[in-house]
Amino acid sequence: MSTTLFDAPGPRMRRRILVANIIGALVLLALLTWVVIGLAGKGQFTAQKWEPFLTSNVWENFFLPGLLATLKAAFLAIIGAHVFALVFGLGRLSQLAPVRWVSGAVVEFFRAVPVLIMMIFLYFWFTRSGVVPASEGPLWAVVVALTLYNGSVIAELLRSGVVSLPRGQREAALTIGLRHGQSLRLVELPQAMLAMLPSMVSQLVVILKDSALGYIITYTELLRAARLVGSNFGNLLPALLVAAVIFILINWLLTTLAERTASRMRARTAGPVRVGAPSAVPQSAGGSH
Repeated sequence: MSTTLFDAPGPRMRRRILVANIIGALVLLALLTWVVIGLAGKGQFTAQKWEPFLTSNVWENFFLPGLLATLKAAFLAIIGAHVFALVFGLGRLSQLAPVRWVSGAVVEFFRAVPVLIMMIFLYFWFTRSGVVPASEGPLWAVVVALTLYNGSVIAELLRSGVVSLPRGQREAALTIGLRHGQSLRLVELPQAMLAMLPSMVSQLVVILKDSALGYIITYTELLRAARLVGSNFGNLLPALLVAAVIFILINWLLTTLAERTASRMRARTAGPVRVGAPSAVPQSAGGSH
């Protein structure tokens, strides 16, 4: 039995949607034109302001180190967030009530605290506690804050994905002799991860973008590198525009890679359906009648 969420638009509605899209595109184009003309009038597009980006000095000493720092923090945070999500997401689905309560409290707490506040708190703790070298304090403050916040979000995604599965999945697993934990790991969690892949891909992009908040705690990532370029060469706006283009390209590449990986995983899970000849029906021990 299928459930229809909405009716397909008819010819008149499709025309209205097309007209609305055209009007929206024209308005956006007019707004961009107005912004470009205003910036050009203030000399932001002169060759003098863009010339530094054609030299190796800006890229070797600012943008490339900043880009590597951004990718390093994002990569570590993505790994940590998924480990955190698996531990506390499964904890929220545990049969033990104390485990569920503790896991739920941890997830809800870190989902509620703004990631920037966590970064600032962790920055002062790392740089003064001696747990890590003071020079690496900003890096680990960014990584841990992104891990805790985004790991909590992904843990909730996994929990909701498992809860939304049909009850027959768990009942079938228990029927064939699997325990509750085995049913979660082998049957329910893989299906929930496939169902939640679009949301998880979006969260990867969020991790990459939120790493830019590290410039507030002196972490020299891509955005801070762009600000340093703007301060040194007096072209802050062009430097920020270049950094924005780099962020857009990285996010696009990350989203494309994640979507292709998700498509391949779904294709492997579905698999080809092979139809063969029916096997012979065994006769009963007493022979044919």
